[in-house]
Amino acid sequence: MRSNTSYTKGLFSEFIARQYLRLHGFKILKSRYITGRNTNRAEIDIIAQHRNLIVFIEVKNRPSVGVGLDAISPAQIRRLRRAAETYLSQHYWTGDARFDVIVVCKFRIYWLKNCI
Repeated sequence: MRSNTSYTKGLFSEFIARQYLRLHGFKILKSRYITGRNTNRAEIDIIAQHRNLIVFIEVKNRPSVGVGLDAISPAQIRRLRRAAETYLSQHYWTGDARFDVIVVCKFRIYWLKNCI
């Protein structure tokens, strides 16, 4: 079980990431989107839109960007992709889509575009 402190840090990092995306012109469509209850489900931290682009964003709070990227396993990537496909089909999206990672490192935000 996760400690309350790491869970709280994760929620705060997601809040910071949403604000950061809004400052860059994105509309937040969904936070903590979960598919497939009681299955091998995935949670997408943030789904955001800018014009004809939907971005699925994984948020990590880590001491460095490398540690943040290493925390995303191949199995998690497969689950994220399945969840994104579900979201896109449910919303009949025909525009562009990509996967980004936002790593919050203490007082810095690193936005890695199209990296999953």
